[in-house]
Amino acid sequence: MLRVLMVGDIVGRPGRRAVKVLLKNYRKKYNIDMIIANGENAAGGNGINNSIANELYDCGIDIITMGNHTWDKREILEFIDHDYSLIRPANYPSGTPGRGSVIYKQDGIKIGVINLAGRVFLAPLDCPFRTAEKLVENIRKETPIIIIDFHAEATSEKIAFGWHMDGRASAVIGTHTHVQTADERILPQGTGYITDVGMTGPRDSVLGVDKEMVIKKFVTQMPVRFEVPGGEIQFNSIILDICKNTGKTLKIERLNEIISSE
Repeated sequence: MLRVLMVGDIVGRPGRRAVKVLLKNYRKKYNIDMIIANGENAAGGNGINNSIANELYDCGIDIITMGNHTWDKREILEFIDHDYSLIRPANYPSGTPGRGSVIYKQDGIKIGVINLAGRVFLAPLDCPFRTAEKLVENIRKETPIIIIDFHAEATSEKIAFGWHMDGRASAVIGTHTHVQTADERILPQGTGYITDVGMTGPRDSVLGVDKEMVIKKFVTQMPVRFEVPGGEIQFNSIILDICKNTGKTLKIERLNEIISSE
């Protein structure tokens, strides 16, 4: 059995603090073999840079996935082609820097990880359904263990994608909305699924943003500069138990922990 921890969208300094405080203990406590985390909000709430990516690796994260904020920090263009542990949505147009999938090796076991972005209420990228079909077909030639981070807005698109990948991928893990859903399950053909794994960042916020700023924007409809607040930090994640031979998910469990800001 392979045990994988998937960490919900890491938001700013608070999210990085939670990762630093909890991850090493989590790896021991839950006997984790591999850690994947969505890091598209890790630098000040938008994007990622090289130093922060390295900070997350130092905390024990093996693979960082991204999303619609991939390019918010232009520095990413300087290192994304050389960082094989950082993947961006695979359905960006051909020729886009970086890569959308990776095969990670853990104690001789190969694990395919794919990052895809939805299209409903987001940028009109290439079809994630068709892109996934091609990637999964190629990766399955090397390993049956395939985990997909589907970074999407609409629950309908995420659920449809999960059903589409049932029996093809080991797990479809939704990210982007920053709200952990309570619909984790194993689909009939063995694919672990959850609509959204949630957020790792400030608890008393609106999706990781200072709540007063967001309220002001809704009330006034005027531009507001979003900032990541302090206070208590939530750590949302899931654990997947995956059969090494078949690639099917045997168990999926949500985790939600709160830590102080200090």
